[in-house]
Amino acid sequence: MKKTGLFYDDVFLRHETPAGHPECKERLVSIIKAIDASGLKSRLIMEKPRKATRQEVECVHSPAYFERLSAFEGYYDQDTYVSEGSFEAALYAAGAVMKAVEQVKDSRLERAFCAVRPPGHHAERDRAMGFCLFNNIAIGAKKARELGFKKVFIVDFDVHHGNGTQQAFYEDPDVFYFSTHQYPFYPGTGSEAERGAGSGLDTIYNVPMQAGSGVKQYLRIYQDILPPLMQRFKPDIVMVSAGYDIYSGDPLAAVNVSGEGIRAIIDGILAGAGGKPSIFVLEGGYNLDAIGELVVITLKELLDYE
Repeated sequence: MKKTGLFYDDVFLRHETPAGHPECKERLVSIIKAIDASGLKSRLIMEKPRKATRQEVECVHSPAYFERLSAFEGYYDQDTYVSEGSFEAALYAAGAVMKAVEQVKDSRLERAFCAVRPPGHHAERDRAMGFCLFNNIAIGAKKARELGFKKVFIVDFDVHHGNGTQQAFYEDPDVFYFSTHQYPFYPGTGSEAERGAGSGLDTIYNVPMQAGSGVKQYLRIYQDILPPLMQRFKPDIVMVSAGYDIYSGDPLAAVNVSGEGIRAIIDGILAGAGGKPSIFVLEGGYNLDAIGELVVITLKELLDYE
């Protein structure tokens, strides 16, 4: 069994969104309820997040954006809502990922799952978008590099392309960004032609998926394409934007991956990681009846996959 941490705190419920908004606190309530019912808690190392500092956030985001968001309430754009408690929750979401990185660096953990919100992978240097305020996984990857992890491999299986994460590392040869996502679809980025630039050329790898894609299409990618890419890059740490909106019953997308398909995706990622530390960070997933069980599937693989 791998030493696996679960990072969560009720501070994430203080990010309030209007009635009917898909990115709601009930997502985390459903996840925690499913974990409680699963019997996994006794096998997990339960961890509280820490709060990110301004300096840590500004490794990815601009000072002007940090200032603007700290004083903002309401709809930032047509999708992204900021409540009184959202800024604080976002600082703890980024901090959870960094604390997970710190703990795998200290060998206190081998793997981790960060059950956080607001999500992060759409957030760009100067703007919130797509329900995301701070780019949690990008901030975590910067922390990993700071702590001595020389090469970071980011996998993003959310149904929407992580434009913000790609932007953060587009010219960085030491961070590989791999994404599968429905295309063409929000946010419009993520074509195969987007491969990085400068010294970061060919460290961006996008796999656009057609609407209706299911387990067969995803397994070809996560069993045949991804592990060899990871093994060639030789990362020191693997970080995953875990978006459960690829599930067949999700209301915001049109791909059709089953729970067993998600299990196989996780296994493909862990196979490619080859025993390196692996940190999963919650992104999308809006089917409240399914998201808890999908996270439980993920946690079981993190604990038991060798």
